[in-house]
Amino acid sequence: MIVTVDTASGVPPYEQVREQVARMIGTGVLPRGGRLPTIQQLANDLQLAPGTVARAYKELEREGLVVSRRRKGTTVAERPARLPNREIREELDAAIERFVLQVCQLGADPGEALDRAQALLDSGRLAS
Repeated sequence: MIVTVDTASGVPPYEQVREQVARMIGTGVLPRGGRLPTIQQLANDLQLAPGTVARAYKELEREGLVVSRRRKGTTVAERPARLPNREIREELDAAIERFVLQVCQLGADPGEALDRAQALLDSGRLAS
């Protein structure tokens, strides 16, 4: 599961985790019944307090996206809400705009930026 936290962001870390996991559930990246990392494991991976991750998981459970069971962990709900294709395209467009803006601000070669982005997508490094 790919989750990152920007400590410089004004968005609280628990909300960053909740939003990213909700997006992956909504797009089907995290499959129904799929198991999420334990609170402790994700907290360690992200260098967050366990309570921060626990709050994100509680919010996800309140939204009906995940189910938490004692000693069985947290899994994606069997019938989670899926994001409509329109919303996926809108979020993708916004992410691409941020990428293009950063490429321009860095004065980087657009062709090289696209090649590097494609290489990262092809490598599968972000999918683990």
